[in-house]
Amino acid sequence: MSRLSVHHQSSPQIPDKVLGHAEDIASTLAAVGIEYRELPLQARVQAGDASEAIFAALGESLEPLRRDGDLSQAEVISIDQRRWPREGEKPPQALVEVLADGAQLYLFLAGQGLLSLHVDDYVYALVGERNALISVPAGTRHWFDLGEFPHCAAVRLFAANAVAAWPSGDAIAADFPRLED
Repeated sequence: MSRLSVHHQSSPQIPDKVLGHAEDIASTLAAVGIEYRELPLQARVQAGDASEAIFAALGESLEPLRRDGDLSQAEVISIDQRRWPREGEKPPQALVEVLADGAQLYLFLAGQGLLSLHVDDYVYALVGERNALISVPAGTRHWFDLGEFPHCAAVRLFAANAVAAWPSGDAIAADFPRLED
């Protein structure tokens, strides 16, 4: 089950509210122009599965999302490093708040990831789990955290003409809690 924590940017360690019901998460995010919903999927994938296997398992279920949002590109985030650190691997990098000029959708398929959205004076931190679908409108400041021991499979949809995300210049992401396993 996904969870949403709402923080005022002046108190990153203490949430104003924590929500666990999909309806509460959806209405809270809708109030700031962000869509959230649960999208029941028949496909079963594992964190760490190859991109090709994930796209094959999803079949045509991504097509309505692509078409409705004019999001022709898809990127798979699939990693399972519960036994990290492995020899030769680097520790997780510091999180950086970014902006993207186009809308994005994140669909969580397995495991979990933390998507933090910075809207006005608040940060909406969603721990997304299986079937969670969240929109990130163009220009929304955000960061994505997989935690110290990443275990997540997700798909990010975006427009073909969207430029890659660039840093916002605000160091706010470093002040907020990270995803803890």
